[in-house]
Amino acid sequence: MARNDPTDTGGLFIGRRPGTAPVSFKAPAEEGTRGRRRFDRALAVGLLVVEVLLCLSLFGPQPAGWLWVGSQVQYLTGLVTAGIATIMLGSIASLFITLALAKRVDHAWKLVRRAGGHHQERGALERMFAITVALAVVIFGIWFLFINGPGSSVFPGKPS
Repeated sequence: MARNDPTDTGGLFIGRRPGTAPVSFKAPAEEGTRGRRRFDRALAVGLLVVEVLLCLSLFGPQPAGWLWVGSQVQYLTGLVTAGIATIMLGSIASLFITLALAKRVDHAWKLVRRAGGHHQERGALERMFAITVALAVVIFGIWFLFINGPGSSVFPGKPS
């Protein structure tokens, strides 16, 4: 293969970037015992559950919590702007912190899956986040359309 091949140079034609050389191990890693691999698989499932809960918390408990905190700030200061600013800044900060924590859990999940005997290259965070967004949209749609939203126009006898 040519020395300037993009797969060899990390996408650049001037040489390999530091830290992008192919990884080669001198000896294959020893596999764990059967019990150890079973424990690692169970731990991977637990980490995946934690990751799902972190992603789901972004669409319910965290916004509700920041709405409550913002209402308390508005009540104490008498300024609606202060309450809204608290809600917005707090929501964004908790979003970033939660996603950073979920990324660390995802990395640990990959390592534990590898220790459990699976060939795991990619994490599950992107798929988990997409699934939880879709789930949140469906749940919100059901709540809005059938429980609390425009129900008064569909069922005229229902009090507003």
